[in-house]
Amino acid sequence: MSDRAPAGPFLDAAIGLLRRVRDEEADGIAAAGTLLADTVTDGGRLFAFGAGHSSLAAQDLVYRAGGLALMNLLAVPGVVGVDVMPAPLGSALERVDGLASAVLDSSPLRAGDALLIISLSGRNPLPVEMALRARALGVKVIGVTSVAYASQTESRHASGTFLKDHCDLVLDSKIAVGDAELTHDKVPAPFAPASTVVTSALLQAVMATTAATLADRGVEPPLLRSGNVDGGHDWNARVMERYADRIFYLH
Repeated sequence: MSDRAPAGPFLDAAIGLLRRVRDEEADGIAAAGTLLADTVTDGGRLFAFGAGHSSLAAQDLVYRAGGLALMNLLAVPGVVGVDVMPAPLGSALERVDGLASAVLDSSPLRAGDALLIISLSGRNPLPVEMALRARALGVKVIGVTSVAYASQTESRHASGTFLKDHCDLVLDSKIAVGDAELTHDKVPAPFAPASTVVTSALLQAVMATTAATLADRGVEPPLLRSGNVDGGHDWNARVMERYADRIFYLH
């Protein structure tokens, strides 16, 4: 890119990635939706985790209009979000051995639950250890990552493995290593990351599949409505009361 405005090429790149996800991850999305629907009907709970910017996609699933009320955020202090000060501390904590196990051992996760682990690179100890420990506890794990990192970078976990190696299902976001879609002849570094856009869309496709799968089984999906439409708060209160034992963001 040189003379063209950057907005068009970036949006084209994001659209191209979304099309690849739609076409290449269709079976994985269907399987993930089925796994989550199975978890709901079997009485299990749903959790999502992401560190740093990957946490944005996880948070987008929790307590939101049109989303599943049963999706809970698994929070790891210091790494959920980008409000940690100083900011590099969050990145450093992703590389701390033992942190994931400590978090899971004190969390409400139990056998029969499902955990979405979102990590673009999937190479740091935190997501790898979290997947390993969660599966050992009997939790089903869906990894959402860029598989390209596993062939183009080295793992930072002692085992030399990546998140993708320790999941019941893996969804590939197709994001290139470095997460920057554009270059410019006057800019020394690539820029314009698309991972948040693509990963969020991928996960919402999974949520939509889960809801439709439940409905096809004759089970009303536990969906939330917008609080900004008439009757939305009353609807949500009824859903939350019904599923209070599986919702952890209310306490």
